[in-house]
Amino acid sequence: MIGKLKGVIDEIGDDYVLIDVHGVCYVAFCSARTLSRIGSVGEAVTLFIETYVREDQLKLYGFISGDERGWFNLLQSVQGVGARVALAILSTLSAGEVSNAIALGDKTAVSRAPGVGPKVATRIVNELKNKVPAGLSGSDNEGVAFRQEVSEGAAPAAVSDAISALANLGYSRDQAAGAVSAAMKKAGEGADSATLIRLGLKELAN
Repeated sequence: MIGKLKGVIDEIGDDYVLIDVHGVCYVAFCSARTLSRIGSVGEAVTLFIETYVREDQLKLYGFISGDERGWFNLLQSVQGVGARVALAILSTLSAGEVSNAIALGDKTAVSRAPGVGPKVATRIVNELKNKVPAGLSGSDNEGVAFRQEVSEGAAPAAVSDAISALANLGYSRDQAAGAVSAAMKKAGEGADSATLIRLGLKELAN
């Protein structure tokens, strides 16, 4: 089982990268986001790898981070989501954006991925709502938990009001939730909505 590859980029295709590891070249299929971030031919690269072994094939899937690999696997636990669809989602949304979209119940964001219709997007959001990939960092876990509170209506009124106010100004709910979360860390959990809006706008302006 291959868990990680460290080598030199030999070739980059539309949906794969060829990595030369001491003279042996491995084909790793990747999301468009990963391919755009790994560098150019001739440069060193490290990819997290998920190995798929089937009766008639062996495929390697490459990821820029462990979180991306975690979401790749977790997404496929949903009926109707295979490797191709999972990669399409991760090509459209970063691992962090997938976490946020699911925590906020934002099926519209998930459905932006090619091949993901409204029914599949709804299924993904509903089935993965209270799940996060194994190994997700503590800070990311906190962000997911905060967004779940917002989505479920369990957040304090000041928080909900601040997020709604920022969303009404044209920011996405994910952007608004992230800004208010950062504002709460500065102002404290007892801050009123006006303070959270003011600090949230500062966060969004940075």
